[in-house]
Amino acid sequence: MHVQKFGTFLSGMIMPNIGAFIAWGLITALFIEKGWLPVPQLGGFGETNGVPNTGLVGPMITYLLPLLIGYTGGKMVYDVRGGVVGAIGTMGVIVGAGIPMFIGAMIMGPLGGWTMKKIDSLWDGKIRPGFEMLVNNFSAGIWGALLAMLGFFAIAPVVSAFSTGAGNVVQFLVNNGLLPLTSIFIEPAKVLFLNNAINHGVLTPLGIQQSLDQGKSILFLLEANPGPGLGLLLAYMFFGKGAAKASAPGAAIIHFLGGIHEIYFPYVLMRPLLILATIAGGMTGIATLAITNSGLVAPAAPGSIFAVLAQTSRDSYLGVILAVLLATAVSFLVASVIMKTTKHSDEVDLNDATSRMEQMKGKKSSVASTLTGAGAAAGAGGVGVLAGPVRNIVFACDAGMGSSAMGASVLRNKIKAAGFPDVKVTNASIANLNDTYDVVVTHQDLTERAKPATSSAVHYSVDNFMNSPRYDEIVELVRESNTEGSAATEGPDAGAGTPGGASATGPATAAAAGTAAAGTAVGSSESDAPRAGTGEILARESVVLNGSATTRDAAIDEAGRLLLARGAVDEDYVRAMHEREQSVSTYMGSFLAIPHGTNAAKDHIRKSAVSVIRYPEGIDWNGKQVKFVVGVAGINNEHLHILSSIAKVFTNKEQVARLEAATSEDEILELFGKVNA
Repeated sequence: MHVQKFGTFLSGMIMPNIGAFIAWGLITALFIEKGWLPVPQLGGFGETNGVPNTGLVGPMITYLLPLLIGYTGGKMVYDVRGGVVGAIGTMGVIVGAGIPMFIGAMIMGPLGGWTMKKIDSLWDGKIRPGFEMLVNNFSAGIWGALLAMLGFFAIAPVVSAFSTGAGNVVQFLVNNGLLPLTSIFIEPAKVLFLNNAINHGVLTPLGIQQSLDQGKSILFLLEANPGPGLGLLLAYMFFGKGAAKASAPGAAIIHFLGGIHEIYFPYVLMRPLLILATIAGGMTGIATLAITNSGLVAPAAPGSIFAVLAQTSRDSYLGVILAVLLATAVSFLVASVIMKTTKHSDEVDLNDATSRMEQMKGKKSSVASTLTGAGAAAGAGGVGVLAGPVRNIVFACDAGMGSSAMGASVLRNKIKAAGFPDVKVTNASIANLNDTYDVVVTHQDLTERAKPATSSAVHYSVDNFMNSPRYDEIVELVRESNTEGSAATEGPDAGAGTPGGASATGPATAAAAGTAAAGTAVGSSESDAPRAGTGEILARESVVLNGSATTRDAAIDEAGRLLLARGAVDEDYVRAMHEREQSVSTYMGSFLAIPHGTNAAKDHIRKSAVSVIRYPEGIDWNGKQVKFVVGVAGINNEHLHILSSIAKVFTNKEQVARLEAATSEDEILELFGKVNA
């Protein structure tokens, strides 16, 4: 399972940048000397006015692609700050080696993000106000420079030696006609989700080097050939039974045209012996490519037939098409024989096979779940059991500052009370979401914005962050998914002995929990936030017992003026509070609204502060009655502790009644200050 997670992490660095790989592949196929439309200035051959042409092909493969990978790897671990430091370190291995440094980028990117995160933790909460930008920028610059030198002198020689050795092994297999035997390892690895470590960690970098030298590479099709999977699905179409047979045609279209190979993995898991069919098909395809001396100019990702043909070398179309067709035919024939001559006692339910596949993957598969209809229910926010235990829940809003922080606090308390303290409940801005969360909770007006970045998660939409009935559904989901003996915890990654299962570890979890050191309240739980006292964030002069506003907009202005008076924000931030309210209401329920600025307005926050205004007669807030308005401006999560206190107060009717009856500012400060004591 750890190897699978490692492979998934490697894939996470490559997949967001596939567009850049495709762009490089198209430029290479079109404009190099042997391309379809040779252009010396673009292809990088020949001379212009006596000066050798640099072209686009060389610089893109040498600098652009490794830097993108390094940046993405660092960002996965420590958001944008980690990405920047990872890219700086990657530049060191690029210059220090004479070959494209994809493997080096996969090392330096996450290393840069992880080490920068550790360094920032040394002085987290200890920087004097006004010096944050100075410390953050210089620490990133100094450490980035040191990493670049480390990459140049230490990492580059090691990776170069590894690449040379791996290339020699591949060449040995090619020279001795043994390359088809790699399917014995690659095809089972695909079903077990180990293919990412092999394909993106070894084959793609070696294939790119081979493509630069020879104009094409067979290595790009060792794993990406859609033929073996298509043949298997065709066999199910003709000889399968029940749901497997009925769903096979749709799965074949998704697999062959869409390039999502994991769609056929459950069909192999239903009949494990069928792995022999995909191995035979894979070996046939590789042998065909070797005999016809065919290959691609760049990786085909996703593994769609369209992507394969788009990246096929100019002289390889016949060989590539034959490789796909023959791989399909052989896989179909072998699978058909197995299905007709063996007993069906080993054929399990498609739902169960899909669940097993998702357990091995380590997260929900939005594509494979369409085979059983589970994806639709999850996407609608229905209660269901995930492929693994629920470990990470995120509340997302536009800024990740106020609404989401308070909602996260409420749900965190409910989940702890249910006996699952290991489940991490965080908050984030939608702009900083990634696909590492198990459950995503958003305001109903923001759900569609959150889904593209978190397609593997179960989504819940709420219209009341304080006491939404959806919270009970989420608690039930956690109970069903994390209780020992459930389908979710019986997989190889299940935690043992604790209600919440094993805590998630590794780079992916670090990415989910990491925060941007520049001051964005992203992905941090209340327990991780600096424990600033209420006297620092919520001061007596920022508490008003009888507000003068009579409308929503006037109340936002009143809360904003209190923040201005504290020197916490500027005028632009107050305007952004109105912008935020226009897009999504900050009404929380229980007579409470917490207006705050948009994500883009965080640059207008000078220090963290909270203002509290009571309106005894109530104010109409988009059709809801509001008696308490809490203005929020937060940097580095310093405000999360007081927001957690406020959330606990407003989920307790007795405490709300005490707030309504309070006769002094000190009573309100005392209530908020003692809740978490």
